[in-house]
Amino acid sequence: MSKSSGYDYIASPLAGKILAPSGGDLVLAEWTAEGTPSGEEPQLIAPLHIHHHDDEAWYILEGTLVFQIGDATLDANTGGAVIAPYGKSHTFWNPNQTPARYLIIMTAQISALVNAIHATDERNPETMKKLFKQYGSDLL
Repeated sequence: MSKSSGYDYIASPLAGKILAPSGGDLVLAEWTAEGTPSGEEPQLIAPLHIHHHDDEAWYILEGTLVFQIGDATLDANTGGAVIAPYGKSHTFWNPNQTPARYLIIMTAQISALVNAIHATDERNPETMKKLFKQYGSDLL
């Protein structure tokens, strides 16, 4: 990342990087969701959860992701965008065999939650519920 004109931070290309200016509340990352093997059930990329103060959004660069937001199930294909407003339960998955590339736009608090999840070796439900709670969210 490099600083540009004292105003913005730039990651060019973003490809696999996280763009998060120090002290800012907006985080932009490009991630890939591996495909679902033929005949298998898709695995959730994130478990069903809710953020109590933070919106979260996705823009599909390539492929398809399916989202459950509240009671609605939405397919988002290349060029599609989805927002999960705070207070709405949500999860998502890649239903296809081919990988999906997407941008995820999140707050610094959600990014810190993701980092905490990836940093722990304790993946039991009790530990995960505590982590989600610590970052203003609930694992459902």
